[in-house]
Amino acid sequence: MRHLLLLPALLLTLACSSKLDRTKAEDLIRKDYPVVVPVTVPEQVSAEKGTPDHLHITTMKDNVEKTGWFEVTTKTEGAKETFTFRLKPNAPKAIKAAPKGFSMPAAEAVFVRAIKLEPTREGSRVVYEIRLEKPTAQFPLFQSLFPDAKLGQTKVRYATFERRKGAWELTGTNEVFHKPE
Repeated sequence: MRHLLLLPALLLTLACSSKLDRTKAEDLIRKDYPVVVPVTVPEQVSAEKGTPDHLHITTMKDNVEKTGWFEVTTKTEGAKETFTFRLKPNAPKAIKAAPKGFSMPAAEAVFVRAIKLEPTREGSRVVYEIRLEKPTAQFPLFQSLFPDAKLGQTKVRYATFERRKGAWELTGTNEVFHKPE
C-alpha cells in the first residue's frame, strides 16, 4: 500500500524539478513577436542652428515632410529654431499619440532564437536574440537617432520563466517594444 502512495509523490517530484527546455522557451517567447520598433516625432522641439541637435531635427523634418502626414512649421528667434509638428487628418492610423509627440513604426523586430537557459531560484532565465527587419519609410529617421542600428542586426534580450501548476510560464522580458495593434 505504501508503494502506491510513493509513486504519485515521486512523479510529482520529478515533474516539479524538470528543467525548461529550449524548444518550450522559444515557443513561449515567439508568441510575443514580431514587435514594432517605433520612432518618436516630438510635437515641438527647439535647437540652436549649427548644433548636432539642429541637424538631427532638420533630418527629422525632411523625413516627415516627405510622407505628407505632418504639417511642419518653423519659427526662428536669433540662433534658435523651433519646429512644430502637427499630424494631418489623412495620416495613417499606425501613427499614435505619444507623450509630447507622435510614435510611428520604423521597423519590426522578430524573434530569432534562444541562446542560453540559466536556472534561477524562482525558475529560469533565458537569453535570446531578436533581429531588426521590415523597415518603413521612417527607418532613416530611426537610424539618425540610433546610428548603429542596421537591418538584419541582432540584439540580445532576456526572459524570465516560472513553473506554475506544473507548467512553465513566461513571466517577463526586458523587451521595450510592443506587438502591432
